[in-house]
Amino acid sequence: MRKQGILPTTVEADVAFHDVDLVGVVWHGHYLKYLENARWALMSRLDFGLDAMIASGYAWPIVEVHMKYVRAARFGDRLAVHASLVEWQSRLTINYLVSNAATAERIARARTTQVAVAASSGVLQFATPAILLERIVAVSRLEERKWNDTTSS
Repeated sequence: MRKQGILPTTVEADVAFHDVDLVGVVWHGHYLKYLENARWALMSRLDFGLDAMIASGYAWPIVEVHMKYVRAARFGDRLAVHASLVEWQSRLTINYLVSNAATAERIARARTTQVAVAASSGVLQFATPAILLERIVAVSRLEERKWNDTTSS
């Protein structure tokens, strides 16, 4: 992960047989599935899962994905997928680090960018809607207070 942002979230995934190619390594497209699971876990921390997203009146399509593969994951590996929010004022940018959960060896790093689109009109929003900004600010402040409480004890 190039830069860890706020709300760091980690999910684990076992590399299943159906995720590997003929050489026995994870097919590159399946990494997006692992990222997606980490992204939804991060959004859940904001209490902005799919139902809340739909109710907000905005869609959040991913408009950019960047991925750098460092080493191959193989059938049976357990992966740790770390995600954190690095930009949220005008778009959501999430950085990821995929590592082997047992050895901590880096497998890949990635970044996704999403933009808000008004669901009713399809119009791109040039600023993150207040409903999500408020949740980001509230959760990050709460976590900062928790961190301060644990370090001052």
